[in-house]
Amino acid sequence: MRILLLWGLYLISAPLAAQDTRPISPGHRVLAADRGTGKLAIVGKSGTVEWEFSNRHDVHDLWMLPNGNILTLTSPTTVVEINPQKQIVWKYESRPKPGYTGRVEVHAVQRLADGNTMIAESGNTRIIEVDPQGRITRTIPLQVGKPNAHRDTRMVRKLKNGHYLVCQESDGCVKEYDADGRVVWQYKLDLAGRPRAAGHGPEGHGVEVFGAVRLPNGHTLIAGGNNNRVIEVTPEGKIVWSVDQKELPGITLAWVTTLHVLPNGNIVIGNCHAGPTNPQLIEVTRDKKVVWTFNNQKLFGNNLAAAMILDTECIR
Repeated sequence: MRILLLWGLYLISAPLAAQDTRPISPGHRVLAADRGTGKLAIVGKSGTVEWEFSNRHDVHDLWMLPNGNILTLTSPTTVVEINPQKQIVWKYESRPKPGYTGRVEVHAVQRLADGNTMIAESGNTRIIEVDPQGRITRTIPLQVGKPNAHRDTRMVRKLKNGHYLVCQESDGCVKEYDADGRVVWQYKLDLAGRPRAAGHGPEGHGVEVFGAVRLPNGHTLIAGGNNNRVIEVTPEGKIVWSVDQKELPGITLAWVTTLHVLPNGNIVIGNCHAGPTNPQLIEVTRDKKVVWTFNNQKLFGNNLAAAMILDTECIR
């Protein structure tokens, strides 16, 4: 009888021992967009689609505003604010600046505390701030070494000190500009000891940086784009923390895009063009334990480049 009881306990406990024992987050409410499926959608913690809007544009930035509206893009040059009833209640159209006749693309937007909207214009090589009436109130010229209307910029954020943190994809560099357009800090990405390789998927490798956020300690957290990694660098440019392409068990990073720093210190990483077997969003602890992943290929596909965590305040 004792032997049978022990055997029964073994059968119950053996499968549990084989399971992943990582702590798992209860989930997040997410706003995200994908050009392939044409979806801009809010997904609840349980995975239920709460709201969606048809939009086949290649969205690289989006925001849920305090009033419940969504700030994003519906074309390479069209910035819009969409209310929950799916009505466009504000719009701004970027056009070539005086003296420039080439293409313009917008990849980054941000609603500012004063109600104006920051818009980064690739091609025009500038950041503008626009008031609710659509008037440009401020212009900050960008210093771009390899001008490209598609790649001058990716994520851009206005910082609390009034400066601008700019990811310059074509230059493979993150630069901080002051309010007069002077570069006061920069970090140039390297290939991390791997050869450059073409491609948008996990096989591609380069220095085309996508995202960056400034941390409270003054460090900068960088989403490397096709650098396939996340790095944290000091003001002196020293890497003090990183997540490399294949460092997370069972996960391969491809084009690393979205970054969120959660109140508990965890980091949510956007993993675009990584294929159906890899998650699109990954939450990791500072000791690099994966505690939550998001992967809904039917809703968003392989082009989920922009997302926002909605259930908690975060740095992004």
